[in-house]
Amino acid sequence: MLQSSFKSWLLAIRPKTLPAGIAPVLMGTAMAFGDGIGDVLTALVCLLTALLLQIGTNLANDYYDFKKGVDTIDRVGPVRVTQAGLIPPGQVKAAFIGVFALAAVGSIYLVTRGGWMIGVLAVLAILSGIFYTAGKYPLGYLGLGDILVFTFFGPVAVAGTYYVQSLELNAAILLAGVAPGLFSVAILTVNNLRDMDSDRKSGKKTLAVRFGRGFALSEYLFCVLGACIAPVFIYMFIEDHLPVLTCVLIILAAVPTIKKVLTRTEGVALNAALAATARLLLAYSVLFSIGWVL
Repeated sequence: MLQSSFKSWLLAIRPKTLPAGIAPVLMGTAMAFGDGIGDVLTALVCLLTALLLQIGTNLANDYYDFKKGVDTIDRVGPVRVTQAGLIPPGQVKAAFIGVFALAAVGSIYLVTRGGWMIGVLAVLAILSGIFYTAGKYPLGYLGLGDILVFTFFGPVAVAGTYYVQSLELNAAILLAGVAPGLFSVAILTVNNLRDMDSDRKSGKKTLAVRFGRGFALSEYLFCVLGACIAPVFIYMFIEDHLPVLTCVLIILAAVPTIKKVLTRTEGVALNAALAATARLLLAYSVLFSIGWVL
């Protein structure tokens, strides 16, 4: 029974998507240490808080998508625990509230480091995580998910991580946040491609539903390729940290996944592509971080 419950909660937090929260914190931390102004404790709090925010969002989405009838027995994506009856709705709701509360506690420490603006960003991140699927006009149902994901998993996460450690900020840090933001949008795009039919029936107007499969495929290709070549523009701007250009090699690793997304429509294949895109993001962040520190 305990093992079954653990597996259900593991499904609920969607571990394959967590690189989207890890990668920008890793990059922001590497940039801070590469510039000689990093702080280990603050970096760890940033990482924990980022993971809590993402897990809380995943749990809230599981709960509210079920309550709105978006997740049905026809779902082709990974199991949603509330819809599948693996965890009672009340427990999932209590869990995301608790996780967001823990994220708020972590944010308090970060506010003591970076000031009130960090608190504002933390509040916005929590509200976005809840109202992505909650409320009368959920942000994700209006097609705003791509913008939110790019912002909070991209420039905000990288720059915020760097700033609370260094109390400094520059344009290169914001530019560095573009790549993880684009990769995170690519992950979301695969999710939306897979769920197009069910989202359309339920009134969830993602960009894939609004503009069609061709647009979503173009969006995915643009995000992955744009993320991979972003280091070129960063180097052109700062004329330093030449090793970060090794990140461009991620394009080669991305080819099989790009091909799968462009040619497959069934849920199983796209589930694998979603996980593969998340791994590309993590690999990119590791290469970038090593390249910046060297």
